Amino acid sequence: MGNAARQPDCMHPNDVDRKRIEKALSARARYRYVSPEVCAEAGGYRIQSPCCSRNIDKDGGVIDIARLEYASESRRWRLYRKDHAQHEWRLYGEFSALDALLQLLNRDPDRIFWQ
Repeated sequence: MGNAARQPDCMHPNDVDRKRIEKALSARARYRYVSPEVCAEAGGYRIQSPCCSRNIDKDGGVIDIARLEYASESRRWRLYRKDHAQHEWRLYGEFSALDALLQLLNRDPDRIFWQ
């Protein structure tokens, strides 16, 4: 089928991508003993999880892990990290594919997402 059958790029958030993200998170390297939640937000998704390390929330409450946003103008995915000290999202990088973004998020070699 040609481009006529293609969905518009602005269809985010959607349940298909939300479920892809949820499934991919099961392969993460950190916080494997908690169940993160993927929440739909305007233009993307927010991942939150209980804070088992107690580094951010001493009581182990739910904290923001990452925000994923689809930028339809550039057709790229943006990954944001939460600056918990400043209570704001910081752009980490852009990715041409959701899978590449999720691989980095799952590895998190510098512990900037799964703190």
